[in-house]
Amino acid sequence: MKTLGIETSCDETAIAVYDSKEGIVGESIHSQMKMHAEYGGVVPELASRDHCLKIVDVLKDALGKTSISSIDQIAYTSGPGLLGALLIGESFAQGLSTALDIPLIPINHLEGHLMSPMMEFPEISMPFICLLVSGGHSMIVDVKAKADYEILGQSQDDAVGEAFDKVAKLLGLPYPGGPHIEKIALNGNPKAYDFPRPMIHSDNLDMSLSGLKTAVLYTIQKIEDLNEDIKADIAASFQKAVTDVLIAKIKKTVEQTNHSDVIVAGGVAANKYIREEFKNLEGILNIKVYYPDLKYCGDNAAMIAFVGSMMTPPKKKI
Repeated sequence: MKTLGIETSCDETAIAVYDSKEGIVGESIHSQMKMHAEYGGVVPELASRDHCLKIVDVLKDALGKTSISSIDQIAYTSGPGLLGALLIGESFAQGLSTALDIPLIPINHLEGHLMSPMMEFPEISMPFICLLVSGGHSMIVDVKAKADYEILGQSQDDAVGEAFDKVAKLLGLPYPGGPHIEKIALNGNPKAYDFPRPMIHSDNLDMSLSGLKTAVLYTIQKIEDLNEDIKADIAASFQKAVTDVLIAKIKKTVEQTNHSDVIVAGGVAANKYIREEFKNLEGILNIKVYYPDLKYCGDNAAMIAFVGSMMTPPKKKI
């Protein structure tokens, strides 16, 4: 069975084809990153318009030699995300579904991230822990079974990716800030600044990052000559503080659930420093840590198509 996945929740126009026997047989992503970088963040109206302009070409590229008539069902991101952007993908999916007379399956964007590593690592079995960290969401989820999830903890304010972007802006770095923080942190001393680790010792699994971001702001305001070396030290110290909080929360989660598989997903999962620090936990906690391929850390349609292939299509109304 072939499932066509459509993802337009934010600033990527993405379409992929998942074959139940062969896996991903075609995919294409158009990123609007350069367009939004000029404004220092995603402009919803511009995102919607660009989805309209690019989605047909992205479909053609994703299909390649696969005939559109061989598609058995269509899965699309129904939310959460930018309303206008989501409507473009949903409308396009509805049109294709009607024209091809095939089932249409709405998929939660976050569920796509939760389940995406299973597409690449078939040895993963439920239940498992997923740390979902992106620009819009940061949460720890107990993935008990298909469509059975429990949020164990989440950020009470800024998402991890959001905090990275805001600190990058304070340092005068381009948008999106995460990759730039990671890059300059390579030349910095992670112990140069003792930034706070909010809620690291709390009894629950919730997180908070706004205080850490504010601490970085106050530190920068006191520095007269914010040179490149100091920027690198601040970036490295901030990155370590965030990672320390995430590591502490996952340690506590493993203790509470006794799950042996941990998945780190979402855009922030592309951060190599965070990946390495979590990989070190395997021997300490006797667990296995998985990450999606770098191209599947950000928004993509492959995860939507994959989750769609696991779902039972709704019956058509007569």
